[in-house]
Amino acid sequence: MKKAIKEIIKWIVRGAIYIWFKIFYGAEIKGLENIPKEGALIFCGNHRSYLDPPLMVVTAKRDLKFLAKEELYKNKFLAFLGWAFEAIPVKRDEKDLFAIKQSLKDLKEGKCIALFPEGTRNGLEKGEKVKDGVAFFAVRSGAKVVPCGIKGGTKENHKITITYGKPLDYSQYKGSKDKEVLDKITNEIMENIISLTK
Repeated sequence: MKKAIKEIIKWIVRGAIYIWFKIFYGAEIKGLENIPKEGALIFCGNHRSYLDPPLMVVTAKRDLKFLAKEELYKNKFLAFLGWAFEAIPVKRDEKDLFAIKQSLKDLKEGKCIALFPEGTRNGLEKGEKVKDGVAFFAVRSGAKVVPCGIKGGTKENHKITITYGKPLDYSQYKGSKDKEVLDKITNEIMENIISLTK
C-alpha cells in the first residue's frame, strides 16, 4: 500500500514540477530520442542551480535516483522531494560506502542514477577539480552514461533548455581501477556535457 501511495505522490509531484518548468521557464527538452528505454543508465549534467536535479527528474522519461548531498535534507521541501524520488543521500568529503553500494545495486538491477561530475554548483567556474564518480560507476557497473547539458534559467536568459546527448559506452573498461582511465572517461564525459550547453 505504501509503495502505491508513493507512486501516486511521485506522479503528482513530477507532473506539477513539469508544468511549473513549462509555464515559468518555457522549458525546452531536446534529445529524448537518445535515451534508451530500458537498461541501467547514469545521467549526468552540468550543475548551475537548485533547478537542475528536478529538471532532469521530470524530463528524462526514466525513473532515476539522484545522489544528493546529505545537507539538502535539512530543507523540509528538498527532503520531501528526496523522499518522493528516492534520492540517495551522500556524505560529502568522505567515501560514503552506503551511497556507493546502493547506487551499484540499483544499476545492477537495471535502474538509473544521476549525479553531477562537478560535485557542486558551478564547480567548473569555481576552478574545482571535476569528480570521477560518474566514471567510477560506469566502469564498475558497465552502465551507459547519458550526458546532458542545461542552459538558461538566469536573469539574462530565463528560458531553460535541457539537451540529452547520445549514451556513452565504457563497458570496455569494466572493472578497471586505473586512475588514468577514470580521468580519461571523466574528461570525455565533461566535454560531451559542455558541448550540449552550446
